[in-house]
Amino acid sequence: MLDETLGDPQCPSDVRELRERVADFVRSRVVPCERLLDGGGPDAARTLHRLRQEAKDRGLWALPLPVELGGQGLGLRSYAHVAEAEGASDHGPAALGSASLLDALMLWRHGSPRVRERYLAPLVAGELRASYAMTEPEVPGTDPFLTDTRAVETEAEGGWRVTGGKWFVSGGDAADLVTVLARTDGQPPQREGLSLLLVPAGSPGFRVVRELPVLGAAGQVEIALDGVAVDADHLIGDRGKALAVAAERLQLGRTLRCLRWLGQAARAFDLMRERAVTRSRSRGPLGDLQLIQRHVFESLLALRTTRPLVHEAVARLDAGADAHVEVGLAKVAAARTLQLVADAAIQVHGAAGLGPDTALPALFRTGRAARILDGPDELHITSVARRVLRAEQV
Repeated sequence: MLDETLGDPQCPSDVRELRERVADFVRSRVVPCERLLDGGGPDAARTLHRLRQEAKDRGLWALPLPVELGGQGLGLRSYAHVAEAEGASDHGPAALGSASLLDALMLWRHGSPRVRERYLAPLVAGELRASYAMTEPEVPGTDPFLTDTRAVETEAEGGWRVTGGKWFVSGGDAADLVTVLARTDGQPPQREGLSLLLVPAGSPGFRVVRELPVLGAAGQVEIALDGVAVDADHLIGDRGKALAVAAERLQLGRTLRCLRWLGQAARAFDLMRERAVTRSRSRGPLGDLQLIQRHVFESLLALRTTRPLVHEAVARLDAGADAHVEVGLAKVAAARTLQLVADAAIQVHGAAGLGPDTALPALFRTGRAARILDGPDELHITSVARRVLRAEQV
């Protein structure tokens, strides 16, 4: 994984050693446990706990989280290079303590004093797990103004009652806290009146309805909220201003996923290259075939052209500049690259690429899902194009 053939010339020398340590941890400790972790349940929980302790012992825990929260304060531009290595496995971020980054930053910046005091330290330490619930079964995920989940203020109880349903909630079945997008004022499709509330998953009325396998893989669920009581100070950000907080979260979240998809694409590339070199035919190595060489070339081209786009988005975010165009380009490019490289690697492996003996089916599944989750390609394409055209008209 992350072989130098793929190239990452922008990686600073002081980060390169850390990146390699993370890559080694993912390769030697996390990857062998992937099948067990994929299955969930008590054994998976025990294994994840052990991996987290190992990461802490090696000084690799919570690298990008602020020092004030118990992390190591690695800056975004430096962490971006590490995130590729970390994300080579879907379970890398959880095992290394960076999976909580989005939730921790959101609560740190927008949570009430009580929320910060009560949840931040255990969240960063890996003692609590958080999730984010935005999409609804009957509402297009690209149109949050149609959100139907409602939070009603209860003056007598001094809080909120949340009623509605969400689906494709990542890790919602194991979460201790779920941030829910709900309408607190007005009616759909009004742009104002949407708020974020932090809902403890153990609250009466909070229910996991069913698992929603994504192309056969677990990890997503549908939840129901039947009049769930939420304390008044569990409102995240200002009332009616959820989309500002969500946009901040989404920009960083999409960029982090792009980096992790690059890591997974690099992993698929390594598998393809190894197969091409070691697989022999009666007329010589598989890699001698020009069609196989084309797969290698196109995959390497995709990786090398996508990485600068993603790091450009990182640089814009780190500078506090508007990064909508850069994040949109990176998101579409990284998702396509992962799907393309994983597909090529499967083709080079033949039937072996379809079975359980390699990570390729999972990598391809992630790549295909990536083109829909976090906003479908079409959303980002039209959004970027409109921004570019508007800028031309000014």
